[in-house]
Amino acid sequence: MGNGEPRAAGRAGRLRHGEPRAAGRAGRLPHGAPEVEISGLAYSSQSVTPGALFFCVPGFRSDGHDFAPDAVERGAAALVCQRPLGLGVPEVVVEDVRAAMGPVAARFYGDPTAELEVVGVTGTNGKTTTAFLVRHLLEAGGRQCGLLGTVKRVVAGREEEVERTTPEAIDLQATFRAMVDGGDRACAMEVSSHALELGRVAGIRFACRVFTNLTQDHLDFHETMEAYFAAKRRLFAEQPGVSVVNADDEYGRRIAAEVDCATFAIDRDADYRALEIDFDLMGSRFRCRTPDGELQLTSPLTGLFNVQNVLGAVAAAHSLGVPAETIAAALPRFGRVPGRFEPVDEGQAFGVLVDYAHTPEALENVLR
Repeated sequence: MGNGEPRAAGRAGRLRHGEPRAAGRAGRLPHGAPEVEISGLAYSSQSVTPGALFFCVPGFRSDGHDFAPDAVERGAAALVCQRPLGLGVPEVVVEDVRAAMGPVAARFYGDPTAELEVVGVTGTNGKTTTAFLVRHLLEAGGRQCGLLGTVKRVVAGREEEVERTTPEAIDLQATFRAMVDGGDRACAMEVSSHALELGRVAGIRFACRVFTNLTQDHLDFHETMEAYFAAKRRLFAEQPGVSVVNADDEYGRRIAAEVDCATFAIDRDADYRALEIDFDLMGSRFRCRTPDGELQLTSPLTGLFNVQNVLGAVAAAHSLGVPAETIAAALPRFGRVPGRFEPVDEGQAFGVLVDYAHTPEALENVLR
């Protein structure tokens, strides 16, 4: 990639000897290879344009190395691969292509998260609502905030189509660049365990990370709860910035024992604790003890699980400098999250709620 400041798509970078480096797994061009102008990044051969750097990503059903000839035929200027392919273009051979993709993409797009306060929300349940709440509170504090999640994606104030909870690293970094260029100063994003395990969020500078909870899910991919937890814990390992953790959750307490963090809880002592909770179908009301004193909070979201979601978002926003009085004033104006304990009122004589509850624990929380 180039000398000086790397740029976004359409602004070519230069691939040089010894580059790229990713997560300590260095890749190098063969001796005598020429410098190469890179005009784009791709992990699918079908999206290769002339001058692109193609990442040969091994997948679950197919291997990107098998598509490298097609990528070269379409104009790929260089390859990032895990074994020499000898296709007549420069190759950067690395131990793990996925591990290389995030940091290289971050550099190519000018390290956009250095200019963007990214709040990553992870956990089994509550990610979507917490991310929506974080965005709402940060915007109330004067920061235009993007959103990346399961049901909605907002970039520079515009809604875009959602393809997956956490996109691939190249797509993420391109999106962050679009956010920065469009005036966003923050981004609230859901971070899935798949994304953590597969390195999609490598290269992101998180200003804040939030852990909601961990219950049985995705064991078809992770196989065991410990492996599932290990994937989630990666978000908090040796990272600068603020960590916010649910102390009511046993896995949250394990993270809190390992990292310096702000905690939130209902049933345990914590930095942000909900007291005297009262809720009905119209929402919830409670006192929130914070490191700076107590707040009286009113939320349009009902249920104890949503009190925890509010606590996590309040802790994140407050830790990032949103004043307590701004948070208290903004929370009652929060809207509904699509498909998350969402009421349907067509004049019927009974109540209807739509909720994503997809685990036994989530369903139990909704029915409390």
